[in-house]
Amino acid sequence: MKKLLILGAGTAGTMMLNKLAHELDAAEWHLTIVDQYETHYYQPGFLFIPFGMYTRRDVVKPKRDFFPPGTDVVMGAIDRIEPEAHRVLLADGRVLSYDILIVATGAKIRPDQTEGLRGVLWHKRIFDFYTIEGACALADFFKRWEGGRLVINVAEMPIKCPVAPLEFAFLADWYFTERGIRDKVDIHYVTPLPGAFTKPKASSILGDTLDKKNIRLTPEFSIGRVDEERPAIVAWDETEIEFDCLVTIPTNMGDEAIERSGMGDELNFIPTDKQTLRSLAHEDVFVIGDATNLPSSKAGSVAHFQADILTDNILAAIEGRPLTAAFDGHANCFIESGFGKGILIDFNYDTEPLPGKFPLPGIGPFSLLEETQMNHYGKIMFRWMYWNFLLKGVELPIEANMSMAGKRW
Repeated sequence: MKKLLILGAGTAGTMMLNKLAHELDAAEWHLTIVDQYETHYYQPGFLFIPFGMYTRRDVVKPKRDFFPPGTDVVMGAIDRIEPEAHRVLLADGRVLSYDILIVATGAKIRPDQTEGLRGVLWHKRIFDFYTIEGACALADFFKRWEGGRLVINVAEMPIKCPVAPLEFAFLADWYFTERGIRDKVDIHYVTPLPGAFTKPKASSILGDTLDKKNIRLTPEFSIGRVDEERPAIVAWDETEIEFDCLVTIPTNMGDEAIERSGMGDELNFIPTDKQTLRSLAHEDVFVIGDATNLPSSKAGSVAHFQADILTDNILAAIEGRPLTAAFDGHANCFIESGFGKGILIDFNYDTEPLPGKFPLPGIGPFSLLEETQMNHYGKIMFRWMYWNFLLKGVELPIEANMSMAGKRW
């Protein structure tokens, strides 16, 4: 019996387990998934918690609800991978061998990477919304806040879901308008990028949206530390921006087990072939989702598209065929813009977001690079799709690679 081992039971790892359980012969392959936590979080929902749209209950389910029968589930922390010996060591001393390894250990925020960020103001006046603890603490703070300088700061790229900080700014504009104190809240978006977003065309449109909502934009700000006394964020060039409430998107890094294994780059992301999703260093190791160092977005939609490609390539590797399935960097993101509207973008490694209709050419119902109510409904409906289709590895009528049908040049 051969062994296929998956590290990480988040979005990408769970999808791969379901897809491969369906494809591989159970008499020939033993499938095992490893994770240290029993709870699965719907991470896109963290964005809505500070604004009272979701609560903790709306974003959690038991991970075991999504594992297919007949697969082995190992709960435990990963110490390190020993790729030359084809085995994984767990923190409690257990050893798991493999014939094929899929690394889906994700990315985590690391506020400890910025001086002063996780100090006495942490979860008092400085908050993240990329963790359930941060999102819930910020929700409690916003309920009582009477206004002031709200600074939203991206520490450095890459980050999970690059549009989420912009969505947060848009929703803050809506939320404080609804509370009747928008004139008392100065919303300031501070980013290390040259504009509002990574892609120039989308950056221009999203920058205009910030301007229309009276949200200040400061680009090319590289945070060096937090001055807790003033309080203010301070760039490496000593430029300062004062705040009354700081919403931070800290440095994102891969799992520390990747560093202990000597398999990652300086941010613990694994060097990965951008098309086949195979590790550049080890032929029997494949990488998916946020754990890769690919120049694609670290987003759930990307992991979903990658899962289709990786399934084909793992089946090819098992059968000794060339890996012909090629991931093109496809990303598809709904951007909640507040007041019941949203924007949709669709792009890949080489093509910027373009206007048009999606997914049906000329029909939609979603509009690309336009702010519409239907796009908002798409964002809201996605949670149901996530729990009922995506995690279970169900095929969706959307191609893994980006289609140009319906797009306008």
